[in-house]
Amino acid sequence: MSYQNEKIAFRPMEVSDLSSILDVEVNSFSAPWPKQAFYNELVRNQFAHYTVVTINDKVIGYCGLWIILDEAHITNIAIHPNYRGKGLGEATLMYVMETAKMLGANKMTLEVRVSNHIAQSLYKKMGFVPSGIRPKYYSDNQEDALIMWVTFNEKKAKSSTRD
Repeated sequence: MSYQNEKIAFRPMEVSDLSSILDVEVNSFSAPWPKQAFYNELVRNQFAHYTVVTINDKVIGYCGLWIILDEAHITNIAIHPNYRGKGLGEATLMYVMETAKMLGANKMTLEVRVSNHIAQSLYKKMGFVPSGIRPKYYSDNQEDALIMWVTFNEKKAKSSTRD
């Protein structure tokens, strides 16, 4: 994939990426995670798989994923505001969904602010469907979260039931 003749790549997040991740985080969220939260995810959480997206080796986004048994949970996903609107969020989500499948997940979930219609549109485009509300989920303003799920290989599962 190229972005204005620049090289886009995905790779596992490393501790050395944390200052760049925090730049994305504080420019993306009203209640950003602190550096220690990311550090703990990378070093102490056996379920965590974090990916960074780079342009010419510069970190411009990331996605956090937990894999527990056959379920994947996106903890957070963000592209720096300077790089939004160019399909990088969709590419990142596609990459992470494929990673989750390779790690044995059959389904994936996430929470998104009820007011974040842009993100909801992307998730719906990628097959996620709303399945509930987490009331007052976000600590900064007590906004509700929409819970969304996608099941992988649903078409294969449906076709095999006809046998």
